[in-house]
Amino acid sequence: AAGPGRAMAAWARAVRGLLLDVSGVLYDSGGDGGAPIAGSVEAVRRIKASGLKLRFCTNETQATREKFVKKLQGMGFDISVAEVTAPAPAACRILKERSLRPHLLVHNDLVPEFAEVDKANPNCVVIGDAAENFTYANLNEAFRVLIGLEKPVLISLGRGRYYKETDGLKLDVGAYMKALEYACDVQAEVVGKPAKMFFESALAEMGVPPQQAIMIGDDIVNDVGGAQQCGMRALQVRTGKYRPCDENHPHVKPDAYVNNLAEAVDIILQQL
Repeated sequence: AAGPGRAMAAWARAVRGLLLDVSGVLYDSGGDGGAPIAGSVEAVRRIKASGLKLRFCTNETQATREKFVKKLQGMGFDISVAEVTAPAPAACRILKERSLRPHLLVHNDLVPEFAEVDKANPNCVVIGDAAENFTYANLNEAFRVLIGLEKPVLISLGRGRYYKETDGLKLDVGAYMKALEYACDVQAEVVGKPAKMFFESALAEMGVPPQQAIMIGDDIVNDVGGAQQCGMRALQVRTGKYRPCDENHPHVKPDAYVNNLAEAVDIILQQL
């Protein structure tokens, strides 16, 4: 039987792997730990049962991957650290390869991710979603490190503008990244979404070419636009920080809009 959207779902054909954004797709974060989005726990279970490859691609930088995954497991999600592509481990690789010693402007809970990295006498700044740590004093300290370097290097764990928590929208790392770029006349290097390398490493971990993968996210620029630039199809969910004005974005046109992850999974699994 032809299910909903069957005729229109050309975008769902020949899929071997799915990349899921986490915040705004699986759950809405919040000071209370957050809340799963209706149908998402079951949707993840169905993807795994179908035999499709799966990666969770997050720009989450308020906690180590271990802590983050534990929280999601507590909400009922079938997810392990090995399935998560996140910016901090990628940043650590870059720091080591380039002998960079970071001054960290990140959330306290993320600091353990950088335990193995030399932080003495910093020659770069790493900025993440520091939330309450984004004080004037902390931003100014990062600014002073950067402005004092002959060749300033600013590495940002994402460039999101805002995200959604259970009590409303919150400023994200991109706003503070731009402030430091402007003050120091430097261009940040972004290691999370929408950086091509980030999506490419997730695809490599799945062993799936971009043409056979679909990214599902709530961020029109970083999730959808970023994935499409890598040759993937990308869907926007109408959950998380989605706003109706996203549907008139001047540059990014998702391959499809779906009301939520559960609906996307329904359509994709019908095509298998």
